[in-house]
Amino acid sequence: MANPVNQTGAHGVDGRAWRFPDRLLACRCLVCGERGSNGRDLCVFCSESLPWVAAACGRCALPLGIDAELCGECLRRPPPQAATRAAFIYRAPLDRLLPRAKFHGDLASLRLLSQLMAGRVADADRPCALVPIPLHRDRLRRRGYDQALELARPLSRRLDVPLRDDLLRRVRATSAQSRLDAGARRRNLRGAFEVRAGPELPAHVALVDDVMTTGATARSAAMALLRAGVRRVDVWVCARVP
Repeated sequence: MANPVNQTGAHGVDGRAWRFPDRLLACRCLVCGERGSNGRDLCVFCSESLPWVAAACGRCALPLGIDAELCGECLRRPPPQAATRAAFIYRAPLDRLLPRAKFHGDLASLRLLSQLMAGRVADADRPCALVPIPLHRDRLRRRGYDQALELARPLSRRLDVPLRDDLLRRVRATSAQSRLDAGARRRNLRGAFEVRAGPELPAHVALVDDVMTTGATARSAAMALLRAGVRRVDVWVCARVP
């Protein structure tokens, strides 16, 4: 069940309010403004120039310049998630699209990015449920929507994987991660997440989020789920900071 504070509701990135205008208006590229292609708000040129992730660490999705399964950090200190998939490297135009989607209510960008993510995770090990990494209720109230939830909703429909946005909650209002270094990010997120009690937990879930930087948020959320009894946690993100 969707969080009632999230104001997008049925009119979110995959809701009826989006689908009806699509029949009437030509798609326009959200990057350059030219006509979109393949039913997406993205032109052919900008689609070809997207910074897709190629070789990457299987545990944290850090882009690698060589063909290797794991990065050095994951070999030394494996994260709690079993696997991480990232669609893009966080650089242009993702460094414009994602902030617009995250902070400025650009739900069209979230819809496009979710469509693109779906193609990159379609061949991943299929989880029992998708779990968006939640905002704290105070930040959600100020922003009016949760960007991770708005990415996860269309993914759930396209991949036919149940959405469990009721499973995980952020119980502590943390400082903005963008202002902190790696060590401070980890300390900032200790005890930040809690798994809601329920009759049955899915055995395998994929956490969904917009951007992974150091992985501290995903680590904290994954640990909370594993401690509660989930047997496997993966992470699916739109973009990975190299």
